[in-house]
Amino acid sequence: MTFAELANPGILAQPVYEPGKPIDQVARELGLDPAGIIKLASNENPFGPSPKAVAAAERALREANLYPDGGYYALRQKLAARWDLGMDQFIIGDGSNELIELLGHAFLAPGLECVMHRSSFIVYKLVTLMFGATPVEVPLVNMRQDLKLLAAAVTPRTRLVFLASPANPVGATNSEEEILGLVRSLPPQVILVFDEAYAEFLDQAPDLRPLIAEGRKVICLRTFSKIYGLAALRVGYGYAAPELIAIVQRARQPFNVNGIAVAAAIAALDDHEFVEKCRRENAAGRALLAAGCKKLGLAFVPGGGNFLLVKVGEGARVFGALQQQGVITRPVNPYGLPEWLRITVGTRGQNERLLATLAEILRA
Repeated sequence: MTFAELANPGILAQPVYEPGKPIDQVARELGLDPAGIIKLASNENPFGPSPKAVAAAERALREANLYPDGGYYALRQKLAARWDLGMDQFIIGDGSNELIELLGHAFLAPGLECVMHRSSFIVYKLVTLMFGATPVEVPLVNMRQDLKLLAAAVTPRTRLVFLASPANPVGATNSEEEILGLVRSLPPQVILVFDEAYAEFLDQAPDLRPLIAEGRKVICLRTFSKIYGLAALRVGYGYAAPELIAIVQRARQPFNVNGIAVAAAIAALDDHEFVEKCRRENAAGRALLAAGCKKLGLAFVPGGGNFLLVKVGEGARVFGALQQQGVITRPVNPYGLPEWLRITVGTRGQNERLLATLAEILRA
């Protein structure tokens, strides 16, 4: 028998997530000097990791021979103080991405449904399919998430509703009032998964803690990969009612996050100066990219986050042409957006180079 014949039937039909290309791969494929390549594809922090996090990680490396605290007491304690919640209301994950999968383990099965917007973060759909559940996708309206359509798609079979604000890859946001209204309209068998990966870039992010206090079924997910600059270390967290967290904890493997990442995350939470600098520089960079796109006659989606979704026409062609010039962006054809590119906000120099290169390509 072949391995394919031995495999679980569902795994053979499972779509595979394709991350943004790393700089070294592009250099190898195109014969470019890695030093001359800029990556504006994966919404990484162009200003590097938090310096306090780096120092803490270096100290933690000296104890790399020891297993980490499997309950992540110190990080959960720090988060509980920060958010004014109980320690038993937090779960730590290998990035918030793992937490989406753990929710699948805990709550999904064949015959159930997950509701999400079309063109939302593709991992929502991949995890839904992985557990044999059915993804139900509702359309965007003028490139925005319509929460009334999301609510209308809920059926007795719905178990999870996924929502992000800012949404990835679109970038559009929803108000706190809209989101609170959505959650309060959901039937009792439905859990809202609120993805806050880019919340730190907003001046005022929606606060769903009142819903948790009300006993509403909601879990919020955050990551250290974006504004804190710790993408390579893979650490994120979720917060919700203690009962919900206790159930998801049963699916979490021991030592799922390494001790070096945890030490860096704890220190990053105290690096307020770095976070404020990144938020300020990101806002200036988004404004520069937006102004440059207007000058080039390109439509884009206003919103939040550390990226901009730009309508360039032939997305695949423009992506390829930019990459030939050492500028990596993110094509979003897998999201049903073949005319668009997602462009991460970089440093001022990176943003200016992107706009200049894009202008040359569009003139050709």
